[in-house]
Amino acid sequence: MDVQLRPVHKNDLDLLARFDVEPGLIGPNWYGFRDAARHRRRFEADGWLGDEDGQLIVTADGEPAGFVGWRPAGFGAGRYRTIGVVLLPEWRGRRIGTRAQLLLCRYLFAHTSVHRIEAGTQPENVAEQRALRRLGFQREGLLRGAEFRDGAWCDIVVFGLLRGELADDVA
Repeated sequence: MDVQLRPVHKNDLDLLARFDVEPGLIGPNWYGFRDAARHRRRFEADGWLGDEDGQLIVTADGEPAGFVGWRPAGFGAGRYRTIGVVLLPEWRGRRIGTRAQLLLCRYLFAHTSVHRIEAGTQPENVAEQRALRRLGFQREGLLRGAEFRDGAWCDIVVFGLLRGELADDVA
């Protein structure tokens, strides 16, 4: 399957908005209803390509399958990026997310001076943990009660990747 990343287009805004208003579409990462118009405002401001954060559309065989995003973390000279991937249900379980995260890490290492990329996931999301390890990420720890989701405080497993540790490719 051909997996690519591309900038957000105007016709992608309805897809992005769906993740804010359709419970369950995003899976266990849904945090309740959000302002679906935020995607349009952000797109109009900078096309979702900011100096320190952004989103790109994931395509699989030319079809929009979801998105990847990054945002800043850390302080001062130690700033790094944290990343994530969200796929529509019909595209999950086919290693598209793994490939998309590989492409995003390559992009960030090629076009920014960032030295560290971080990713977090729920302890029960074994598939994502496997995908991150496949890419070269190392499990760094557990953030206890770090995320409020579905009425409860939940743990997050943190993974880190340094420049030079990214896998060459993933099958």
